Amino acid sequence: MATMEVLLLEDMEALGARGTIVRVKAGYGRNYLLPRKFALEATPGNQKMIEQQRKSLFKREAAELNTANAKAEALKSLELVFERKVGEHGLLYGSVTSLDIAEEMGKKGYEVDKRRISLKDPIKTEGEFEVTVKLHREISVTVKVAVKAAK
Repeated sequence: MATMEVLLLEDMEALGARGTIVRVKAGYGRNYLLPRKFALEATPGNQKMIEQQRKSLFKREAAELNTANAKAEALKSLELVFERKVGEHGLLYGSVTSLDIAEEMGKKGYEVDKRRISLKDPIKTEGEFEVTVKLHREISVTVKVAVKAAK
């Protein structure tokens, strides 16, 4: 099985932290990680550039950690309310997904990527839920989500 080494430019849940060099299958690296700018190929010609990027990544990491701490403090008090049509058995017509949560947070001034919202399954019933938002690999915050029946 052909493999390749890449420098991760983003935190990847299954692979590792940003700034680390990991070995992945060649197809996964070529077809997914490299085109989406999640990683940079670790070839002998790129070694100097990789070292410079690693240093800049660590500096950026420290700045992002401070930003994530500040954002976490602000998000602790956030509560999102969704009104959806509900059927007679209490099930929603449609559902509340991580995209809906990300858009609602954006309306309230908190820009969060939908991939950072950990929602195992879409919310399909009325009620109050706690959703974890991963702001940084070391910082997660719980946001309250309430789903109510639309009138």
